[in-house]
Amino acid sequence: MTATAVNTTVVDLEQPLQDVESCLNLLGEALHRRDSAAIELHAASLHLALARAIEQFTAAARNGTVPANLRTRLMQAGGRVAAQRESLARATAALDRAIDVLMPGEPTGLYGASGKNERKSAFGGSIQA
Repeated sequence: MTATAVNTTVVDLEQPLQDVESCLNLLGEALHRRDSAAIELHAASLHLALARAIEQFTAAARNGTVPANLRTRLMQAGGRVAAQRESLARATAALDRAIDVLMPGEPTGLYGASGKNERKSAFGGSIQA
């Protein structure tokens, strides 16, 4: 591959990679602020930027080699995506647990807020002696 072709490849790949990195930064800030509207917006932007970058990197790889520094940056961006996905999954799990505590679904076999026994009986109700 000639020096001109390498420079063209770098130029073609730099912008999509910068777009991914920018979207990751914006999404990270939105996650930190817990701004759900911004999270949704930046996650969608990141999805599109990643698709464009992968398309560009795949085409470059078919036509020659991808420069090592850009390949490393793309791998680091992939790692950041995975870390943010894990962070979001943990936050979602914590929210689910908090909702379960505040709004239990099934009776627990204990007494309810009204003081009545909430245990399920095989006879469909309580048994009186």
